[in-house]
This record gives sequence, structure tokens and C-alpha cells, in this order.
Amino acid sequence: MIPDQDFAPHLNTTLHEPLENLEKHLLSKQSKIECWLRNQWQNIQIPFYASVDLRNAGFKLAPIDTNLFPAGFNNLNPTTLPLCVQAVQSAIERLNETAYKILIIAENHTRNLYYLKSLATLRDILQQSGYQVRIGSLLPDLHEPLTLDLPSTQLVLEPLIKKNSCVSVEGFVPCIILLNNDLSLGHPSIFENIEQTIIPPLQSGWATRLKSNHFTHYHQVAQEFAEQIDIDSWLIDPLFRNCGELNFMKNEGYECLADNVDAILNNIQRKYNDYNVPYKPFVIIKADAGSYGMGVMTVHSADEIQALNRKQRTRMSKTKEGKSINKVILQEGIYTFETWGKDNAVAEPVIYMIDHFVVGGFYRVHTKRGINENLNAPGMQFEPLACINSCITPDNRQAPDAYPNRFYAYGVIARLALLAAAREINSVISY
Repeated sequence: MIPDQDFAPHLNTTLHEPLENLEKHLLSKQSKIECWLRNQWQNIQIPFYASVDLRNAGFKLAPIDTNLFPAGFNNLNPTTLPLCVQAVQSAIERLNETAYKILIIAENHTRNLYYLKSLATLRDILQQSGYQVRIGSLLPDLHEPLTLDLPSTQLVLEPLIKKNSCVSVEGFVPCIILLNNDLSLGHPSIFENIEQTIIPPLQSGWATRLKSNHFTHYHQVAQEFAEQIDIDSWLIDPLFRNCGELNFMKNEGYECLADNVDAILNNIQRKYNDYNVPYKPFVIIKADAGSYGMGVMTVHSADEIQALNRKQRTRMSKTKEGKSINKVILQEGIYTFETWGKDNAVAEPVIYMIDHFVVGGFYRVHTKRGINENLNAPGMQFEPLACINSCITPDNRQAPDAYPNRFYAYGVIARLALLAAAREINSVISY
């Protein structure tokens, strides 16, 4: 189906041709792309699930973040459920597990309605896939099951029990433990030395994972892919740098930060000159380990680093659950020229995958943020992709920027990010 024009994404830019050429190229190379990706999945353990934030600047399309503990399943189009079910079954078959019981480990939220709706949707997907499912919690003060009433369902959070080398909840010993908690504060001791399969692996959590490491792997993937289809890898790859330790509240590490901001801005400008891009380069500085859009800021010059006020430094000093930020990644800022609706709200696509399958996505929309700002912030809204099949079935009869074909391009780039995450995790995990 073709989405209604009033409720579909629009690409508002006159600098369309370089990206249109990229979309044309991806469509013309579809068979080669799919063959190359199939070969990549053969001998590598793939993350059970992931979501990828993309930015479309009209002259560049690239991932800006890859989340290995995705929430937001409630924002997917309900028509994606059959595809999610098939992907879950494939993912668990890959584990060579004779599994029928899954224990989800939730984030420590009891009042975040959006997260709880996502958790309920994830539970329903797993149940529809043929598994018994319970939800465990790491909340330290949870000693008995807690029932949470949602608008159309209920969730029961249960305290974890460890006996011998198994983690369970009362009356339910799972075959698989599925983490939907990003472990920002570290690896819980209850999961040490257990026999059950934990997915994703504990080392995938933000206590040990770094975005700079992920984008190092993505850079390599993008280069290999670009060679396969003969494109400039910069069109799909955000430049980045990182510094050593810093402390925003004590103004420590600023010199390194400013120097790297200046260097990456110069590198971006050179590419802008190559492609005749008239916009001003910018850099996104964000916590090298963290989620929920916390610890993120936009800068256009190195001078802005020295001029940070106390409010800005405080905002950059901590991320989720009060974890201190002492490492950041400096990432090429990618404009988003996509808008949604009659108000032309700024938007960016978020693509979801289970196993190596694209299973859906949505647009993150923000009416109060600009084209060079982080949209993962309070006030954001979510609009499901109007036609999920368009992420995997392009239509060569339509224009390159038609919705089926644009969404196919998004699915390709998201899968490159998934491949980078697979290499990233496999480099530190022995399965």
C-alpha cells in the first residue's frame, strides 16, 4: 500500500541527487547486496535483536546509534507481528537450543508507561512464537510479584531466584534468559556462573560496551560494503573520534575534546566541499556508553567547548541511572531533512531487527527540535512505518525515493549496523 501523503515522511531538501543516486545504486545492486549480506551471516553469532537510529540528510544516509537492548516494540505497526514471530523462531533455532521457556529481564521501570507497553509487546511476540514467558526484575526492593495494570493488559514483574547454577522466578526455570535491561550499572552477580543461555551476552551491556568500538567495526563494514557496490563509503558512514578520560564538572580533558572537535569539523568540511554541500558542519558529542538520549550535545566549533556553562556541563556529566560520563564519542553530525505531517515536524527513522531480519520500524518525530539536534529527547513522538514490507521488498517500477525504495535503503543500512554489532560482540565473546 502507498501511505497517505499527510501521514508519511517527506524529504525536504534540494540537495537530493547524491542520495537519490545512492538509492538508485542500492536498488540496481539488490541481488548483490542480499547475497553479500547472506554470506556475512553464515559464520557469526548475530545479536538476538537490535534497533538502529538513522539520519537522512539528503546527501548522506547513515546510522547514528545501535541499541542491543531495544525498547519501543509497542511503536511498531501491529501488522509486523507475523514477521516478528518468524524472526524470533529463527533466532532461537540459531542458538541450537531446545527451548520452550524464556525469562525476560526488564529495566528497573515501574512507572514508565511507554517502556512497560514495549515490554508487554515483546512478551506477546515471544508467546506468539510458541514460548512460555515470564518477566524478571532486578529491582533491589522487589521481594514478591508486582502486578502492573496497563491500558489494555497487565504485566507481572517477579523477583529473581538463584539456585545452584540456575536463575529463575518462582515455579519457572527458563531455558533462555533474554536481557531487555542494558546493564548500565554493571553485570549483576546473580548471572555469574550460570548454566542457562543469556542473550544478548552480558558483555553487550553499557557497563562494558563503547559506541566508539561499535563505530570502529561499522567503519570497516561500510568500507567492505562500499567496495562491493562501488560507492564512497562516506555516504553511509559517520566520521567519528574519541578522547581519553574527561570530567565535565571539573573542566578536565577539554583540550583534547576541543582539538578533536576541530579535527572532525575540518574532515567533514572537506567532504562537504567534495559534494558541494553548502551547510555548516557540526559535531554531536555524546556519552561513549549510554542510552535514553542522555548526555548528548551539538557543537559547531571548538570554541563552544571552552564556553560550556554549568547547566550544559551538568547535563553532560551523567547518563542513565546517574552513571557518570567520563568518556565521550565525537560523531559527525548528520542533518535530518525528513519531516512528518502537516506541521513539518523533524523526523528520523528507527529500524528494528530480530536475528538478521528487518521486522519493522517507526519515525521518531519532534516538533521542538531542529534538523541538527538529538531527537531522542522528552517531547518526541513515534509514527509507525506505514508499510513494513517496503523495508524488504523494493519496487523497481517506482522512483528511487518512493516509499518502498527509501525504506529498503534504510533496511540495508540498518543491517550493516547490525553486522557491525555482531562483529563487535563476537570480538569480545567466546560462544
